[in-house]
Amino acid sequence: MDWTWLWIPATLAAAAAQAGRNAVQRSLTATLGTLGATQVRFLFGFPFALLFLAVVFAIDGGPAPSISAEFLLFVIGGAVAQITATALMLAAMRERSFVVVTAWTKTEPIQVAVFGFAVLGDPLSLPSILAVLVATLGVVLMSGNPANATGRGSLRPALLGLVSGACFALSAIGFRGAILTLDSGGFFLQATWTLAWSLGIQTLILIIWMILFNRPLLTACLAAWRTSIWGGLLGATASQGWFLGFALTAAANVRTLGLVEVLFAQFLSRRVFSHNSSRRELAGIALIVIGVGALLVVSTR
Repeated sequence: MDWTWLWIPATLAAAAAQAGRNAVQRSLTATLGTLGATQVRFLFGFPFALLFLAVVFAIDGGPAPSISAEFLLFVIGGAVAQITATALMLAAMRERSFVVVTAWTKTEPIQVAVFGFAVLGDPLSLPSILAVLVATLGVVLMSGNPANATGRGSLRPALLGLVSGACFALSAIGFRGAILTLDSGGFFLQATWTLAWSLGIQTLILIIWMILFNRPLLTACLAAWRTSIWGGLLGATASQGWFLGFALTAAANVRTLGLVEVLFAQFLSRRVFSHNSSRRELAGIALIVIGVGALLVVSTR
């Protein structure tokens, strides 16, 4: 049976869970700071990734995939890039609207498409490229004019968001590359196996850093477990969806469809953070919807 279509619902679920996780992390930056809120998604997400893996092993019944040097190179690269991207995103969110920063980070699909073609050989068709461009234009439109942003250092959050998007693009390529190196197990096992490794590496890196340089922060992260556990659950769930998508189709398709996260962020921004959207932002959302819709038509033909 052809399960390729599963990348679409998996990506939609991932985008919804990620918007919720970002909201939880943003609420934690006031007490834990940027690094502490960054660590939450990994420290509290890793146990859920292990739980997902145990369930998949129980259903699949096959042996664990073999680990190669190429797999480790891809997964470590993706893990480090994602830590950097998340920290930059949260730093930007401390200075600018939740939904607008989410939009800035979503300039990644074009970079994913280019990196995916150059590194992994993922195909690039003209219709799909146009769909990615339209959706990304919507993201750029949503970000508004940084010169009109209020507050100190208006260009700083824009740059942080843009660089964060580039790091997210590199992490997507790293994780898809790691999945593609595995030569055994079904796509569900390959995706979940890679997820467990990536979250484990990320958790280890950040715990070691905090033990060496900021032990009080590690204690504060553990003390905030009641809120953090939701960030971990939503983060692991989102990552499970992204990795399933990476196992089934090109990373550019997954990350472009993932732009619907901006719509979920828009809802959370209004409901939770009381941010109102401008006409410019609404026009950007319309372009995102058009681009994503076109991508789905192209990819399901």
